[in-house]
Amino acid sequence: MRGKFFGILLVLVFSSLFTLSGCSKREKITKLQQLDGREIAVPTGTVADKLVLSKLPNVKFKYFNSVMDAVLAVKSGHADAAAYDEPILKNITAKNKGLVVLSEMITTDNYGFAVQPDNRELKRNIDLAVSELKRNGGYDDMMRRWFPKTGNPALMPDIPSSGSKGVLRLGTSSVTEPFSFVDGSGGIVGFDIELARYIAKKLDKRLEIVNMEFGAMIPALISGKVDMIAACITITDERAKKVLFSDPYYVGGIAAVINE
Repeated sequence: MRGKFFGILLVLVFSSLFTLSGCSKREKITKLQQLDGREIAVPTGTVADKLVLSKLPNVKFKYFNSVMDAVLAVKSGHADAAAYDEPILKNITAKNKGLVVLSEMITTDNYGFAVQPDNRELKRNIDLAVSELKRNGGYDDMMRRWFPKTGNPALMPDIPSSGSKGVLRLGTSSVTEPFSFVDGSGGIVGFDIELARYIAKKLDKRLEIVNMEFGAMIPALISGKVDMIAACITITDERAKKVLFSDPYYVGGIAAVINE
């Protein structure tokens, strides 16, 4: 009788272990809708979770200190996906094999430069600089430079300006690679920084970069500490009540990264 009892106990133990291991194995994700009801990693202190809920109302969230930590949770199997700004996720997956950004977006957003509400002349020159780059192929070169399919972004080209007409002050937050970040030499580079240099060249001004916390950029612009701001800034109706946005120069939004 005792031997039979232990036999049953062993069966129950192994059955429990099998069930637990089965739960920890995550289903292969190929479509966005498969994520509804699953675990999604997001950086704490962002609105990514609220935006995800607008499309996937039944997800469960895991919060991490940074977007990189959230993505690594996916890679290690501790979350089904990570959600954040699509261009930043593309930058991370290019440097981490085995991860892929789902093509279907959670939300679609436009990114732009912002200037003071009455500075329509600067807005006009920003829009002109971007449109010229798109016409002459420079914008496509920038996309290849800052958004490679694999590896790190390329070096930023030298874009000289005599600066004979003064200084153009750009407020940015250098934690939004590949839009604005600190490179190996300690300089602030990125897609937004290169665009800002073309804008300064068009105005024949010397670009001065003022690095700050992301949340401090709009107050700094409103108070006149800088002339324009850029760092993967989403154009929203709420922000547009305080600042004047350029025409969108990049279409992105919130996306999901998964194990390939």
